[in-house]
Amino acid sequence: MKLLFASAECAPFFKTGGLGDVIGALPKELAKKDVEVSIVLPLHKKMPAVYRERCEHVASFSVDVGWRSQYCGIERLEMDNVTYYFIDNIYYFDRDDLYGFYDDGERFAFFQLALIEMMEVIDYIPDILHIHDFHTAMVPFLLKEKYHWVEAYQNIRTVLTIHNIEFQGRYHPEVLSDLFGVGDRKYHDGTIRFENDINFLKSGIVYADRVNTVSHSYAREIQTAEFGNGLEAILRQEQEKLSGIVNGIDYEINNPETDPALKTNYTSANLAGKKDCKKELQELMGLPVKANVPIIAVVSRLTHQKGFHLVLEELENLLQYDVQFVLLGTGDPALEHPFQLISEWYPNKCAAKITFDVTLAQKIYAGADIFLMPSKFEPCGLSQLISMRYGTLPVVHEIGGLKDTVQPYNPIEKTGTGFGFSLFTPYYMMEALKKAIHVYQDEQDVWDNLIQTAMAQDFSWETSGGQYYLLYKEIL
Repeated sequence: MKLLFASAECAPFFKTGGLGDVIGALPKELAKKDVEVSIVLPLHKKMPAVYRERCEHVASFSVDVGWRSQYCGIERLEMDNVTYYFIDNIYYFDRDDLYGFYDDGERFAFFQLALIEMMEVIDYIPDILHIHDFHTAMVPFLLKEKYHWVEAYQNIRTVLTIHNIEFQGRYHPEVLSDLFGVGDRKYHDGTIRFENDINFLKSGIVYADRVNTVSHSYAREIQTAEFGNGLEAILRQEQEKLSGIVNGIDYEINNPETDPALKTNYTSANLAGKKDCKKELQELMGLPVKANVPIIAVVSRLTHQKGFHLVLEELENLLQYDVQFVLLGTGDPALEHPFQLISEWYPNKCAAKITFDVTLAQKIYAGADIFLMPSKFEPCGLSQLISMRYGTLPVVHEIGGLKDTVQPYNPIEKTGTGFGFSLFTPYYMMEALKKAIHVYQDEQDVWDNLIQTAMAQDFSWETSGGQYYLLYKEIL
């Protein structure tokens, strides 16, 4: 089986979030099976020199972006049994960020046209072309409506993964002729039209052979008006090809037994090292060292989508309990500032680091007792998986991937892997936190059993990769 991934980002080269993590990990897992795996990416300016220097130039050609003839270079890098192809064009990709520019529509139109034409130029014709989010979602449409005459492409099957349906790629209908060089028939008959725009993601949903999301619950949720962002009717129409596969995490990197970021490594069988990690975290964050006070932690982008307006509403109430609160993240300044302010008001109980620090994040996962994720919606989520891996019990809004991966505490059976609340309100979030605090303080044996259960969960890419492998086999 030959597989080609197409994405706008990929760790360790460049990433902004979960998409980059997935593209960095899933292909490596598939390469362990009988799969020939390649990935095609834009050659973003952010690519570290250590990787750029290892790239080999393999081809160059021109791509017609509407009336524009644009240079396209192909750079290749082989690593971890995966071949990476980078689309090189300084005009489109020599920028300080990956997204957020006025011409993103043109930039990703070029990328999609280039990656399709690249396949024939370098003679790499995959059985499955796996595309991700709106940046590549026009590819199935282009294969069938623009490049259908290319005999080598006619047996390619396509899979579209929706990592976050909020971002859809909506542009004026003139992009069909001005950027893609195709007619507007499929716009006027409604196939790819959405509220008088061209919608890249809708096009992918309609034209791809299979569509999947990054959790089972999210696949159901996006078929409703509350979560579908306007595409719910299309997803219900195409539901026979829609499925969900929960993301995994890299168990080699996220391993409390070997993680070099930790002061003391530990396992589920011997948690003594976790106490050392907690002491170090308290010292790093400038909090009093108290072994028996639960640390409630946040590592996240600070946005309303992640639910942190709920946290701010209740944070001062939460700090009346015998707890400590630590936060690491950046995001909306309207959320950053209040967290910083409250940490100054309660220096012995609250510490906020408004920054991005990978090493400190790992120390928080290991040193905290409770991990808070109150997301309004969450396609999958990775932080709750990492926190459970490190024996830190998550408190989550029971939605999307959080619902699929965290088993809420059952006070009758004394079982679970975390704590949940179903209604997205400050009150119910606080009730879940109070329940967690109570179990930690008054039922230590139960708490230890919950930690053991959480650490025993299998959220490795080996499991998720196996499910993707079966999906590809079904299509073929």
